[in-house]
Amino acid sequence: MKKILLFIFLNLTYFANSQVSDFKNINFKKVENIVKTYKYERLNNLPQLSFKLTSKLNSDVEKFRAIYLWVTSNIKGDYTLSRKIIRKRKRLKNDSIALYNWNKSITSKVFKTLREKQKTICTGYAYLIKELASLSNIECKIINGYNRTSTSNVNSFELINHSWNAVKLNNKWYLCDPSLSSGYTNEFYTFIFDYNDGYFLTEPSLFSKNHYPQNKKWLLNSNISKQDFITSPLIYDDAFKYKITPITPSKMNIEIKKGEEVTFKFKTLKKITTKNITLVSYIGVNEKHHKIYNLRNVDNIITFKIKVNKKRNYDLHLKIDNDVVMTYTMKLVR
Repeated sequence: MKKILLFIFLNLTYFANSQVSDFKNINFKKVENIVKTYKYERLNNLPQLSFKLTSKLNSDVEKFRAIYLWVTSNIKGDYTLSRKIIRKRKRLKNDSIALYNWNKSITSKVFKTLREKQKTICTGYAYLIKELASLSNIECKIINGYNRTSTSNVNSFELINHSWNAVKLNNKWYLCDPSLSSGYTNEFYTFIFDYNDGYFLTEPSLFSKNHYPQNKKWLLNSNISKQDFITSPLIYDDAFKYKITPITPSKMNIEIKKGEEVTFKFKTLKKITTKNITLVSYIGVNEKHHKIYNLRNVDNIITFKIKVNKKRNYDLHLKIDNDVVMTYTMKLVR
């Protein structure tokens, strides 16, 4: 019994509350200057690159920060390759042997593109982070799992569609997503660097809102179930920028009667001015604002209410400033 209790205690400690605020007192200015110095480095010598980025830094978190910033500001996302892989895996999902063989063949292409063109998909980002960290004696792992976005809203767990990293710093595990930190592909299929620090050492309860690992232990201290994951509100990259996590409603699809009141509640780890919070829906390209009331922020818990008076279904988008951070669907029932 003592051994069992010790095992439970060690695992609870091992996956303790992990978040970037653990390092809020560290000044990363030196890190940023080093990353700028080596902006035009290539990937033909990873040990040398890792040494250049980390040798003048003292702590593991500074070293990892330098690696993370360099990768996310120098490696482009490859949208064309990503879509090709998704389509192929869907076609082969019922043929495990063919899928395995194809995965082996595409791997070499992914790494060749990464090395020669400094373009890649999520797996390439996670691999590069892991390799550079390992070369600096920082324990880092590639985590495979599922990512919910507006274009790939996971409603089952058939096909893994994303990869990210877990890193061990000061004997604690942290989560980060370099591919989502790096930027986005615009409407012309051109990659735009647009660094999002919200995906760096993210609070696990927020990270799990759009990441679900194949191995549940990498949820860390988040206890979200698979069912909750696929039914929760759809959150976007800007939710990570504002460090905002939905509490209620807990599901994306809300069923409501006309005239009924709905309470929205969110947790934030960042100071947000309530006057910048709006709830909107779109009719074509036109934006319609919904009246919200009882809006307040108490101890970083934001709440407000709305009352539904329309006899139609629509999407509701929570905005902070001009950024859409999450989406609900509102279905009216009798």
